[in-house]
Amino acid sequence: MNDNKDKHIKYMVPLMLTLSSAIMAAAWLGHLKYKENLSFWTATLAAWFIVLPEYLLNISAIRWGIKKYTPSQMAAMNLSSGVIFIALVSHFFLGEALTTRKYIGFALMTVAMILITGAKKIENPESLKAMESN
Repeated sequence: MNDNKDKHIKYMVPLMLTLSSAIMAAAWLGHLKYKENLSFWTATLAAWFIVLPEYLLNISAIRWGIKKYTPSQMAAMNLSSGVIFIALVSHFFLGEALTTRKYIGFALMTVAMILITGAKKIENPESLKAMESN
């Protein structure tokens, strides 16, 4: 039973953090498409309404994920996917061009995320010394 739960955590936490990033990108930038039609306060309230499910996903994923991932691993998942979703929202909603430099940057972020999330969880300082000697 515990192995099955660990397997769900392994896949659900990254999925939840990625979905959280997508929602946040929509809230941060989506209102700009309607900048001429919405007042500041209307846009703010709409963004807060959109962000509420994002907070629920993010907090739930982090509380659940701490059993399997380190905080820095979860932050890497959330932040790197967040930057990519910002670029996608900027492109598809606001018409910003996705350039070769941006694609290269996304590839480098993907490599960074793999390096960070692939790190072993350090239970104590002695295990860090053992990892360094290998």
